[in-house]
Amino acid sequence: MAAPSNTEQALAETGPDLDSLVARWRAYVQSHDRQALWDWLHPEAVFESPVVHTPQRGRDIVFRYLTSADQVLGGPGFRYVGEWRGPRSVVLEFEQEVEGLHVNGIDMITWDAAGRITHFTVMVRPLKAINLLHRLMGEQLQKAAAQA
Repeated sequence: MAAPSNTEQALAETGPDLDSLVARWRAYVQSHDRQALWDWLHPEAVFESPVVHTPQRGRDIVFRYLTSADQVLGGPGFRYVGEWRGPRSVVLEFEQEVEGLHVNGIDMITWDAAGRITHFTVMVRPLKAINLLHRLMGEQLQKAAAQA
């Protein structure tokens, strides 16, 4: 493996404490603390969905997607089964069963130097899971919009 570049080295030295950020994310997944999530999102955060072609930009929409995903995927069976790290980012592989279907995916999270979430990408497999989550997320997002 190649040595980190000067930029990667500088980010690692000046960036957030990744251990505490990952632990904080895992705590959020357990607590479902919506206010803590809102406070943690950068105002210009970006969310990339496995089913929506264009990136969703801004704290409001990112918050709606993440809290809707929490409603759809969160719960007792949700678990992270793998983890890979970059200087200011993490890839967390997850598993869950939804309506009898095994869902496998990853959350790719990037933080800024202040420790705020700036970018969140989700990828999911298999195709049946994507189709199911597309339907369920659509329903959840409609509910959230109706309550707003």
